[in-house]
Amino acid sequence: MYKILTLNNISVAGLERLPRDRYEVASEIQHPDAILLRSYNMHEMPIPETLQAVGRAGAGVNNIPVAALSRRGIPVFNAPGANANAVKELVIAGMLLACRNICQAWDFARRLEGDDEAIHRQAEQGKKQFVGFELKGRTLGVIGLGAIGIKVANTALKLGMDVMGFDPEITVQSAWKLSSEVRQASSVEDILTHADFITFHVPLVDSTRHMINKARIKYFKPGAVLLNFAREGIVDDEAALQAIEEGRLYAYVCDFANSRLKGHERVITLPHLGASTQEAEDNCAVMVAEQVRDYLENGNIRNAVNFPDVVMPRTQGYRIAIANSNVPNMVGQISTLMAKAGLNILDLLNKSRGELAYTLADVDQEIPPDVIEGIRNIDGVLNVRVI
Repeated sequence: MYKILTLNNISVAGLERLPRDRYEVASEIQHPDAILLRSYNMHEMPIPETLQAVGRAGAGVNNIPVAALSRRGIPVFNAPGANANAVKELVIAGMLLACRNICQAWDFARRLEGDDEAIHRQAEQGKKQFVGFELKGRTLGVIGLGAIGIKVANTALKLGMDVMGFDPEITVQSAWKLSSEVRQASSVEDILTHADFITFHVPLVDSTRHMINKARIKYFKPGAVLLNFAREGIVDDEAALQAIEEGRLYAYVCDFANSRLKGHERVITLPHLGASTQEAEDNCAVMVAEQVRDYLENGNIRNAVNFPDVVMPRTQGYRIAIANSNVPNMVGQISTLMAKAGLNILDLLNKSRGELAYTLADVDQEIPPDVIEGIRNIDGVLNVRVI
C-alpha cells in the first residue's frame, strides 16, 4: 500500500487516478511514499525519510526545495501545459481589460446615481474618458514560448494581431506547435521596442528575475501594455509604475496583487487567477497523479523538473530503479555487481540530465538484498528502489 500525503486540496479527478486498493491518500499521514501539493511552501518542512516522489499539481516549483530533494534522488514532478488554456484565456482577457479600459469604465458605471434617465445621461457624458483601442493590427510580444506562450501567440494571431516571440531556449517540440507567422525577436529589448503588448511566460529563476527593470523601461514603445501572468518578481513593480508615470506604459496588468500596485488607476491586479479554473485544476491533478503513480509502480519518470524522462516498458523480470550523480562508469559498476550475483539483465535504460542520472534495469531473478546494498554503497548513488 502506497501512502500519499496531500499538502493542499487536490482535485478529486486526480485523486481518482490513485486506486484505493493500492493507495492511502490523506492530508495527515505518517511515512509517506509521495507528496502531492499545489502552492504549499515545503521549504520549511522536514523531508520524510520514506519520501520517494513529490508531485506539484501545476507548473512552477518555487515552493518546493528541489535542490535538497535532488540530493536525495527524489524526483519532483509537475504538470507543464495542463493549465495552459486557462492562463491563455486570462492573458487575452487582460489585454482586453487594458486596451478598452473595462475596469475603469465598470467602476464608473456602478457608481452612477439617480433614476434611469439620470444614469443614462451621466453614462453618455462620461464614456468619452474611457475610449480605448483594438487588438487587431497591434503587435504582441511574447517572452517565453513554452506551452502557455505558444497558445497565447497562436490565439493572438487569430485575433488579427502581429506577434513577435523571444525564447532562446525554445524546444523542438514547442517550435513545431508555434505558428510560422510568429516573428522571431532577437532579444527582450527587441520585443520592448516594437510591441504594443508585452506578455511574459517564463519561470522565475535568477536570469528572469526583474526582466523588466528601471534600466529596460527606456525601451518601451510609448503607450504599450505590460502583462505578467507568469510569476511575481519577473517584473520590477516599481519600474512598471515609473514607466506609467513617464508615459511609456499605457497600463500594467498582472496576476499578483500587492500594496504598491493596489489602487493605481492604470494598473489592474488580479489575485493569482491564472490557473483558477476547474478544468485547469482537474488537468493538473490528473497529470501529476498519473506521473507519480507510474513512478511508484514502474519507476518511470515523465515531466520531472530535476531528472530526465526515463520510460521503459515492463518485462516479466524484476525491476530496480537507481538515481545517481552523473559520473563516469556508474552503469558499469551497477551491471558488474549484478553479473557477479548471477543476474541476467533483460532490459536497461540510463539517461542523464545535468548533474543527475537515472537508471532502470530489469533482471531475470529476484535481486538479493546484498546486491541492493552493494549498489546503494556505490559512490554517487543517491537512491535505490526495487519495484
